[in-house]
Amino acid sequence: MSKVAVFGAGSWGTAFSIVLADAGNDVTLWARREEVAQTVNAQRENSEYLPGIELPPAVQATHDVEKAMHGADVVVLATPSQSLRANLTEWAPYVEPGAVFVSLMKGVELGTLERMSQVIAEITDAGPERIAVISGPNLAKEIARREPAASVVACADEDVAKMLQARVHSPAFRPYTSVDVLGCELGGAYKNVVALSVGMAVGLGFGDNTTASVITRGLAETARLAMALGANPLTLMGLAGLGDLVATCSSPLSRNRTFGEKLGQGMTTADIYASTRQVAEGAKSCSSLLALAQRTGVDAPIAHHVDAVVDGRMTATEMMDAFIARDTKAETD
Repeated sequence: MSKVAVFGAGSWGTAFSIVLADAGNDVTLWARREEVAQTVNAQRENSEYLPGIELPPAVQATHDVEKAMHGADVVVLATPSQSLRANLTEWAPYVEPGAVFVSLMKGVELGTLERMSQVIAEITDAGPERIAVISGPNLAKEIARREPAASVVACADEDVAKMLQARVHSPAFRPYTSVDVLGCELGGAYKNVVALSVGMAVGLGFGDNTTASVITRGLAETARLAMALGANPLTLMGLAGLGDLVATCSSPLSRNRTFGEKLGQGMTTADIYASTRQVAEGAKSCSSLLALAQRTGVDAPIAHHVDAVVDGRMTATEMMDAFIARDTKAETD
């Protein structure tokens, strides 16, 4: 068996460990809190993040960074995106020479406006052939329950993408390859912001016409920015674009949609953070995505208004009113 280290024992990191084990890998799951690692090993379950899901024998957990990295030729990163830089700076000295990094994170770093693959390259000096991303309609609980799903494995080196494709292809998880890392990352990050706005519409009591309209305009906004930065437009029509967007905006399992619903119901961002351990990446990344759009010269009304609501400068009701009041134009503009 080949060994994979998964850093981040939240719901997505744990669920992806199941995929990797089912695909024939030995998996070491690193948990920041030692008690989480102990629970996984003793009870074969991550009771805090995925209660009721039995973990395969090939998944073992540890709190020891060096032990997790030892012998791993693939390092999967599944931490909150805004903490990646600090975490990876600590972990990098233990990475095996030549190991391939796989990012499961969907965000853009505050301040630098860097995508996660760019942060990985900066911290580790790894070339593009050693950095991949996996993105698609992959709600963690459904993946953990082994419900059929598909995703995209993107790497600038197509041979590495194909290698990883084989390493993560399980009976319930079907991966496709791509060389468009930028498009996959932007699709994954931006859909969280769109899901926040959809959640707000739901929280305000609006129905399917409203949510479908926001989803569609959100896809257009995502595509404008991604294409301006050099992404393949077909990526945004695929699993890492439209597929991920639909799942995240439509499912009550989505943390970002749920976060948005609470905003729509009148809770503040501080109230929501105080009520849950789960991270809604869109709430953290909306300001950096807006800044990236502004720097690129791309109109980004959804990111602009979502950032204002998350920051408390606007209510969800005011946001929806502002969308309708915008100047009309051709749909393809």
